[in-house]
Amino acid sequence: MDTARESLKVPKEGSEYVSRLTVPPHRANVGQSFYESFTLKGIRVDTVEPGFLSCTFKVPLRLTTANGELSSGAIASLVDEIGYAVVHVEGQPMSVSVDMSISFLSTAKVNDELEISSRALGQRGRYSGTAVLLRNKSTGEVIAEGRHSLFSVLASKI
Repeated sequence: MDTARESLKVPKEGSEYVSRLTVPPHRANVGQSFYESFTLKGIRVDTVEPGFLSCTFKVPLRLTTANGELSSGAIASLVDEIGYAVVHVEGQPMSVSVDMSISFLSTAKVNDELEISSRALGQRGRYSGTAVLLRNKSTGEVIAEGRHSLFSVLASKI
């Protein structure tokens, strides 16, 4: 138990870094939230086709562990956001994640360039499924593969 507790301790530098962050309140339907901009900042969209999205992402220090590797939480956030982006329809209510499954196969280091692709697997009623693949652009090594299920609420006619 002590080992686990020790590994979860935030180093003083990390604590100071987090305390300097400015987090303005987010208003619904007005720009990105802090969470979205923190995770997605620096992503370059390369290809957008119906049911497919491909982008490039250079791993920033802010999304890494103390060892300089892309954190599993950051990978999950990317699967969530990029998986959602491929099924989002402008003007329609946002979908919510109902299930994610991620296979963590390798690691990425600070400044590694990743290629992230997402494709729609299908839709049944108000449920959609997507697959997201994170790959090291220079080596071709698969970092993670995720499946993402989303549920959309129909717009109210009131």
